[in-house]
Amino acid sequence: MTFSMEPTDEQRELQDWAHAFAEEVIRPAAREWDEREETPWPIIQEAAKIGLYGYEIMATLRQDDTGQSYPILCEELFWGDAGIGLSIMGTGLAAAGIASAGTTDQIIEWVPRCYGTEAEPAVGGFCSSEPEAGSDVGNMRTRARYDEATDEWVISGQKAWVTNGGVASVLVVQAVVDPELGSRGQAAFVMEAGTPGIEAGPRLKKHGLRASATADIFFDDVRVPGSALLGGKEKLDEKLARAREGERTGGQAAMATFERTRPTVGAMAVGIARAAHEYALEYAKGRVVFGRPIIENQAISFLLADMAVEIDASRLLVRRAAWLGATRQPMARAEGSMSKLKAGRTAVWATERAIQILGGVGYTREYPVERMHRDAKIYDIFEGTEQIQQLVIARAISGLRLP
Repeated sequence: MTFSMEPTDEQRELQDWAHAFAEEVIRPAAREWDEREETPWPIIQEAAKIGLYGYEIMATLRQDDTGQSYPILCEELFWGDAGIGLSIMGTGLAAAGIASAGTTDQIIEWVPRCYGTEAEPAVGGFCSSEPEAGSDVGNMRTRARYDEATDEWVISGQKAWVTNGGVASVLVVQAVVDPELGSRGQAAFVMEAGTPGIEAGPRLKKHGLRASATADIFFDDVRVPGSALLGGKEKLDEKLARAREGERTGGQAAMATFERTRPTVGAMAVGIARAAHEYALEYAKGRVVFGRPIIENQAISFLLADMAVEIDASRLLVRRAAWLGATRQPMARAEGSMSKLKAGRTAVWATERAIQILGGVGYTREYPVERMHRDAKIYDIFEGTEQIQQLVIARAISGLRLP
């Protein structure tokens, strides 16, 4: 299939639909939910009511063989507001974790439960990072022990920075099943958040994305059935046996999930950057200083031109990576990491420049670019920091296992 940026009729309809929802529902509520620092359930429910949130639409978008529909949706929602956007789209990470590691039966059973129903929408959480293991997945401490007598897994540990932590109904949990194998001795499990022994910490007070819940989650000898192991025990035993023999095992579970989602995260960052650019552009056209609009000053107009170039470049990288993933082509040059790295940098830079263009008022909460700047910064950090993306890319282009 040939890569193309020309949207299909269905993709245009999706873009218009998502943009209208972002403009009419998300944007008017963005400041309120940012200040409340609460999950915007009424907006999630509205999205579910009109079919913009739920298993059906997410499954349909994932079946797009061009890979473009999901980034289109993310960009529009995050153009509306990133905190609310992540409250709507954050479940996708848990769903991707199930889809990447689970059996067909597990996918059919658990992915819909992540989203709930139109009448009672739910959200899912992906539990990977820990206080001592973020980018360093090999240092993961959460343990999963198999109890053969009861065919149960017993999970203990702490997960940090869980998106939808404390409000999720379904959790996907990465844990170590064989400590001697390091990151190759890990597996993924799916479970109800209300399972005995699971406790969520207090909602974290964050710099940005305040409408999206983030919390640590603690697992105290949590017992889940053997069927909670994504992929099944036979597949896990085969993988561990290969690892013990020094053979390739097909990659680490959490990293496989992140590789599927990095272009999506990049699309979110593009949406933030685009929103800031559009706001700054309109402000520059209307703000009169020394008798003329400030956009007539080259210092401003050239900066806005540079912002447009960087945003378009970021979008192209995101869409290319999404297309490669959808068409199951190898990302030989770490194109997924490239897209996330570039888009994250662009979002931080563009929102900071937008504040500069607005001047003093841009630094106040009366104008949205201040919130956009706070929201943008996390895109240099989560799902692989800027430096981790650089390392992944460096390894890909050099063919060396760089430290």
